[in-house]
Amino acid sequence: MIAALLFIGIMLAGAILMMDKGKSVKKDDGDGPQATNVASAEKNKQGAQHEANRVTMDEAQVKASAIDIATAGPAHIASLVQFPGEVLLNDDRTVHVVPRVPGIVEAVLVSTGQTVKKGQLLAIFSSQTISEQRSHLQTAQKRLGFASTVYEREKKLWEQKITAEQDYLQALQVKREAEIEVENAQQKLSALGVGSGSSALNRFELRAPYDGLVVERNLSIGEAVKEDAAIFTIADMSTVWAEVQLPAKDLPLMHVGGKVTIRATAFDAQATGTVAFIGALVGEQTRMAKARILLANPKGGWRPGLFVNVEVRAEDVNVPVAIESEALQTLGTQQVIFIRDDKGFVAHPVTPGRSDGQHIEISQGLPAGTRYAARGSYIIKSELSKLATEDGY
Repeated sequence: MIAALLFIGIMLAGAILMMDKGKSVKKDDGDGPQATNVASAEKNKQGAQHEANRVTMDEAQVKASAIDIATAGPAHIASLVQFPGEVLLNDDRTVHVVPRVPGIVEAVLVSTGQTVKKGQLLAIFSSQTISEQRSHLQTAQKRLGFASTVYEREKKLWEQKITAEQDYLQALQVKREAEIEVENAQQKLSALGVGSGSSALNRFELRAPYDGLVVERNLSIGEAVKEDAAIFTIADMSTVWAEVQLPAKDLPLMHVGGKVTIRATAFDAQATGTVAFIGALVGEQTRMAKARILLANPKGGWRPGLFVNVEVRAEDVNVPVAIESEALQTLGTQQVIFIRDDKGFVAHPVTPGRSDGQHIEISQGLPAGTRYAARGSYIIKSELSKLATEDGY
């Protein structure tokens, strides 16, 4: 009996173990579909991400959008280096007009921002100093006239042997002294920029030294001004300066007389300038040297105070893969180009390198021979942004 009971117990224990093992196998078999579903979801997610970077366009739509298709390949790039700068007045063609004599302002005939011509009347003053100088000149002229009359009379009498030669020589001496006095008075008035003739002895007319623009005016009617007061600032705006700071390592890139390109930062404009000056000293704190570029300004578009970029040609290189500059776009934190395929365009991240303004080197991420959107690529970027907004990305 005991042996029979033990045998039955062993059989029951074995059966229980077999049942647990079968359940475990079934449970493992149930995990297989779940794993397959996870892998499928990840694959679908990647596919959705790929589609999120795609813009579907057929050939007719590409043509209607004026999108040019180009092919990436080798290019010759003239490497450029940019330096920030600012447009300034040309100090060589800027003058601070001072009256050179104290006086009272009677009239002001120009205002700030007005263009003036050389010799144009700027302001009228009354000046006691001018009155005294003109009075002295008139006195000297009358004295010269009297001395000349006496001299002519003494000369005739001496020639006729009526008077002694000493009287004739004395009259000649007086005449010469009067002539010197007149010349001295005229030069004093000329040094003050004042003419000798005027309806009023104290009237002083201030005129423009050359053609230019009145950029500053510091006087009003009835105001008393000193002889050294800068009452007008006139600048010839036909040329201006673009001033930049050059790091010490970049000094060999620029030399006096060399040509550089100036680009405005506030609007689309560029011009070619000539390097007129490079500082002989490097700043102790900044480790930079000052450079000035002379820039022609016939239309007045390059206004002082305008920020610009100065481009200097560094070196010419041949690169294996390059694209047109217009093709490069920014999506988020990545720089991309739009590659052309059978369905449309796909945003493809790239690593740009050197550029000359027309072509950009692609150092990583793009094989030669790839077709991409060049001119008009911003249209594709705009369409991609719309699709991302609609899909909730």
